[in-house]
Amino acid sequence: MAATVFYLDDIPEPGGLAVLDGPEGRHAATVRRIVVGEPITLSDGRGLLAESEVVAAQKGRLELKVLARRTAASATPRVTVVQALPKSERSELAVELMTEAGADRIVPWQALRCVSKWEGKAAKAVEKWRAAARSAARQSRRPYIPQVDDLHRTRDLLDLVRAAKAGGAVVAALHESGAARFTELAFDGVPEVVLIVGPEGGLDDSELAALTDAGAEAVLLGPTVLRTSTAAAVALGALGALTPRW
Repeated sequence: MAATVFYLDDIPEPGGLAVLDGPEGRHAATVRRIVVGEPITLSDGRGLLAESEVVAAQKGRLELKVLARRTAASATPRVTVVQALPKSERSELAVELMTEAGADRIVPWQALRCVSKWEGKAAKAVEKWRAAARSAARQSRRPYIPQVDDLHRTRDLLDLVRAAKAGGAVVAALHESGAARFTELAFDGVPEVVLIVGPEGGLDDSELAALTDAGAEAVLLGPTVLRTSTAAAVALGALGALTPRW
């Protein structure tokens, strides 16, 4: 893969001309100062990759000749991270870290003990998370941009857990009260892993009880207490070593 990856929704067949403009084009032409002759890997964010070469460069816009295309394999099992809303100054950091660590789907969750509240601004906040995921995916050269869902309440999360369990997923609520360790879970052959990360103040007892009733298992991630903004990335790293994802 070339050293630089940029996203384009519609990538032409080999021999075709691709135009990179908008935010991606500005970043490539103005911020990165990419010039004619440089190689770029284009991705549609859904697994399609295309090797290309810059044939024209203008302010905020590049034209590229597509040389070859291929589809990248998706990692298995698929990983969904349910992230309780971190404090505002660490919110987008959490998204960046879990994206770089390989999350496939990110679900923002308004847990009871969240300091951050998204009432009246959920749509804007979700768009910020999607932008952070896209930027982090580019930085880490990912062919897949994580899906970022709309804000979930606990009732929505319980529906998600039940549906995931019905589909054969492992659902792990990362919590210091867990009797089992994360590394002891049986991941062989499962299609999906759902990681539930609570807020800085921890999961409320009623939430933990409802989640376990729905099919989640409370597990201990490691010997130390992690911040909510870093726990998902650590769990994803462990999961990469425990499954074929890496």
